[in-house]
Amino acid sequence: MIFTRYPVRFSLPSPALFQRLIQSAFLIFCLYSGWRFHGFVLWMTGQSEIQVPRPPSVEAFLPIAALMGLRRLIESGVWDVVHPAGLAIFLAALGMALLLRKGFCGYICPVGLVSGLLNRLGRALKLSRVPGRWIDILLSAPKYVLLVFFLYTVFVGMDLRAVEQFASSPYNFVADARMLGFFLEPSALTLMILAGLAALGVFLRSAWCRYLCPYGALLGLLSWIGPVRIRRDKDACVQCGRCSASCPGGIAVHLKADVRSPECVGCMRCQSVCPVPGCVTLRAGCRDVPFWSIGLGCVLLLVAAWLLADSQDLWHQNLPEDMLRMLYRQAF
Repeated sequence: MIFTRYPVRFSLPSPALFQRLIQSAFLIFCLYSGWRFHGFVLWMTGQSEIQVPRPPSVEAFLPIAALMGLRRLIESGVWDVVHPAGLAIFLAALGMALLLRKGFCGYICPVGLVSGLLNRLGRALKLSRVPGRWIDILLSAPKYVLLVFFLYTVFVGMDLRAVEQFASSPYNFVADARMLGFFLEPSALTLMILAGLAALGVFLRSAWCRYLCPYGALLGLLSWIGPVRIRRDKDACVQCGRCSASCPGGIAVHLKADVRSPECVGCMRCQSVCPVPGCVTLRAGCRDVPFWSIGLGCVLLLVAAWLLADSQDLWHQNLPEDMLRMLYRQAF
C-alpha cells in the first residue's frame, strides 16, 4: 500500500479570535474557581459535609488586599499569609504591564471579555461611540482619581502598623467570602448599577475599562513606560482609518507613529484589519514580534508566577482551620 504524504499546514487564528479564546478559557477557570470556593464556604460554615479545598485563585478578585500586601512586602519583606496568591497574581499583573502592554486587561481579566462583548453589541446596533478628545479626557478622570486615592491611602495615609492591623483584621480574613456574597446575593441597587454600566458599555467603547477601572489605570501607566509598542509606518500608511475604527480602546492609531497609549491592551486588531502588509507591527525594543506574543506571554508569565509562588510555599493559605471556620461563620 502506498501512502501519499501531504504537507500539514497550521494557520493561526485571527488576533480577535486568539484573544477571545484566551479570555474565554480564563472566564471558565474563574467560574470553576468560584464554584469550588462556594463549596468551600458551605463546608466552613457547616452548611455542607463535603470537604472542598479552598481555591487560591479567588484572591485575584481582591486587588485592594493585594495592594496592601505589596506595601507590607516592600517595607518589611513579609509576604502576605492571609491572601498569598492574591499578591502573587497582583505582582504578575504588574509584570505583564511592564513587559506586555495592558495584556492582563486584554487577555486575562474576565471583565475585559464582558466589556468587549458589550462593545461588539454596540457596534452591531450602531450605537457604540468614541467621544472627542476633551470629553474622553474628562471621562477618564474618575479612574485616575480612584487610583490616586487608593495609592495615597495605602502608601501614605496608612503607616505599616495600620496596614498590619488591617491584614490581621477579621474583615480581611473573610474578604473573599464577602466578595462571593456580593456575586451570589446582589442588592437591588447593585443590580441597577451593573445594568447601568452594561448600558454604558454598549454606548461608549470599553466604558468600564477606559473610564472607571483604577486597576486598569495603574496597569496602563506602567505599560506606558514598557518596551513593547505598536508601530505604524507613516510612509506606507494609506490613512484608511481601519486601525483606529477597530481599536477597542478608541485609540487614533492612524495618527500615531508609535502607540504607547495607556489604553492599548495589545490585542493587535489594528494589524489584522490594515490593508497594507507590514504597515502596523508589534515592536519589542528594536525588533518586530508576532501578534500572539502578548497573549501567550501573559499566560506564561501568570503560570510562572503560580509555579514560583507554589514552590516557595507562597501560594496556598496556611491558616488554622478552627480560626477560619469561626470567622466564616461569623461573616455569614
